[in-house]
Amino acid sequence: MTGADHEHNEAVTRAARWLAEQKNPPHPIVPRLREQFGLTSLEACEAAALSQTYRTCRQVFS
Repeated sequence: MTGADHEHNEAVTRAARWLAEQKNPPHPIVPRLREQFGLTSLEACEAAALSQTYRTCRQVFS
């Protein structure tokens, strides 16, 4: 599933929230998320994309 139907697992959500809170995100992001949260490459990419959504929402609703 994709788009609004796709549900992220808890680890992806935790990683996305953590990444969204970082003032200076780590580079490269995917290996860091994989190591720190035990994600697959795909899950790390999903977390990175979701973190951008969190940042955008935070800016809009602040």
